[in-house]
Amino acid sequence: MRKLAVVNMKGGVGKTTTAIHIAAGLAARGQRVLLVDADPQGNVGHTLHLRPLLTFEELMSGDVPPRDVAMRGVRPGLDVIVSTPAAFSLERRLAGETQRETILSRRLRDEGQYDAVVIDTSPAMNLLTYNALLFAEEIVIPVGMDLMAVIGARQTFSGVLQVRELWPDRRLELLAVLPTFVHSGNHATRATIEALEQDAAIGKHVFRPGIRQCIDLNYATASHQTIWEYAPKSRAADDYTGLINHIESGCKERSRVTGDPYASHQRSRASAFRTSAAKSA
Repeated sequence: MRKLAVVNMKGGVGKTTTAIHIAAGLAARGQRVLLVDADPQGNVGHTLHLRPLLTFEELMSGDVPPRDVAMRGVRPGLDVIVSTPAAFSLERRLAGETQRETILSRRLRDEGQYDAVVIDTSPAMNLLTYNALLFAEEIVIPVGMDLMAVIGARQTFSGVLQVRELWPDRRLELLAVLPTFVHSGNHATRATIEALEQDAAIGKHVFRPGIRQCIDLNYATASHQTIWEYAPKSRAADDYTGLINHIESGCKERSRVTGDPYASHQRSRASAFRTSAAKSA
């Protein structure tokens, strides 16, 4: 089972749109996919016009098993766990839990019926985002075409590096840095992509051309549809198709690689951190 999270500490960069299209795109190619909204703003539910009885809050609280929380068949092959503002209280309620950063991993560990789980995250490096990162094995970082979004991407990747260091036994790879709202004739776009590609840490992961500006994406969201449903011949449909191709090719490439990519990280520091967290819980 593939485990992907879409993250950026900067809001308004297309995280939810990207998470929905990754999940729907993989499902359209015959995979069984679970999309989880870990953002209490609940934008996945708003975008897909879902009104669930059970939500991400019940999943994290352990009140209901995942199979009962998920909305089945939102699209062929696609199930969704929706979030609502009620999940804002989870930060406080879960603060005293033992190993609170891995609650989501434990809740979803028996969901082997899925080929992929895609997590949409909130624009903050909070407890829920750490849960998403400790569940995920691959991440996509969408970046809007302004320099503040670049700073957000760098801060997000710093959080990823921290997770790698503190939990070196957990695989977490940067699959793509995804430029969004791309306008090739715009100076801000050119400057932002140049800054991304010149960044020593994330530059080699920039996925070009990214997602170009396309008004059809706005109309698709307003119609509660994916871009392939609303405007399958649009530039955004082409771009998200390219992203799905990249994600699938990444899976094939990794199937030829063995070994622990993070074995060189400092295990003693990770052990000390977990001991400290357990004592404080």
